[in-house]
Amino acid sequence: MSFSLYIAKRYLLSKSSNNAINFITIIAAIGVVLGSASLFIVLSGFAGLKDFTLQFTTIIDPDLKAEASTGKSFLISEDEFSKLNQLESVAYYSKIIEERVFITFEDKSYPNGYIKGVDENFKFVSTIDSVVVMGSWLTQKTNQVVSGWGIANTLSFGVLDYGKRVNIYVPKPGKGQITSAKQAFNTFNAVSVGVFDVNENLNDKYIYAPIDMARALLNYKGNEVSSIEFKLKENVSEEQARKEITSVLGGKITLKNSTQLNDALYKMLNTENLAVYLIFTLVLIIALFNVIGSIIMMILDKKNTLKTLYNLGATIPNIRKIFFLQGSLMSIVGGIIGLILGCVIVWLQKTFSLVLITPSLPYPVTLKGENLIIVFITISVLGVIASKIASVRISKNLVEN
Repeated sequence: MSFSLYIAKRYLLSKSSNNAINFITIIAAIGVVLGSASLFIVLSGFAGLKDFTLQFTTIIDPDLKAEASTGKSFLISEDEFSKLNQLESVAYYSKIIEERVFITFEDKSYPNGYIKGVDENFKFVSTIDSVVVMGSWLTQKTNQVVSGWGIANTLSFGVLDYGKRVNIYVPKPGKGQITSAKQAFNTFNAVSVGVFDVNENLNDKYIYAPIDMARALLNYKGNEVSSIEFKLKENVSEEQARKEITSVLGGKITLKNSTQLNDALYKMLNTENLAVYLIFTLVLIIALFNVIGSIIMMILDKKNTLKTLYNLGATIPNIRKIFFLQGSLMSIVGGIIGLILGCVIVWLQKTFSLVLITPSLPYPVTLKGENLIIVFITISVLGVIASKIASVRISKNLVEN
């Protein structure tokens, strides 16, 4: 053990004859512990919120989605369908027709909806039918629809009301003067058989329909689709699946995974996480000013001892190193204790649901090793910087006089 480290440990663990300095040191240590614990708890809370939010997107998001590289749709031949059926990496795929529509019910209208026409394989690719909170999933080759909770709530329709139809409108392509609504829109009268509830964005956006109904409404050809959604087999890599699908469909499609499909959501969550990290790091920096203050007070208190060490042959860099190591040890040890405390609190929340968002929904938290590493590195780096700032106050003039 080096001379400087030995003295630093003694100073860290021993009490000063000045009670004020002992009090300041204790406050500094508590600040480091609470700062690191708070940062870890907040990061764990945001990790839990991120997982909680993204778990709903996985309900409807496929493993891979093939979208048109140009335009809104693309054609696919029977030969290409046959080749897709033979792909070793694909368990199921579903043809999708999707477009923005205008929805009305009685005297109310909804201009921001999207119809999503799906085939019979969609229930194998997605588990959207598991979040149908009212009614049931639709049947193919019918005029049945399943809408999001937001759309149903805005238009005030329920399910299985055969006397009242949901009207879906799509503008007709073409030129010339329009003299009637029939000339301007393709329309379809549908029956609501179910309402799903995933999250606010999806609830306000989608109304699901059989693919034949969507095809007729949008005047799509029999082999024309907006996209194809894929469910991959277990233990199949995404890279392998991408190669196989691209070899069949070529450059007319762009493949996206779940992360790419929710790019805006991921960016928002990551930005919020970074902002919170920076805010709490600033709080931690303020707490570490106490460490600087406690080390400076310790230097002044040990002035006579330092003079003795200097006269015995200790150099100024050696003496500076004593207090540098003392502050670094205080920060690192305090950070470790804070992380242990934070882990205990997060575990208690996960196990006993101490904090509730609603009477039945506990605040989500997630223990992640990467957060442990981030907090430990943050507290260590800031502690080292604070200790360096305090230790450079020692000069030859201070020691000699």
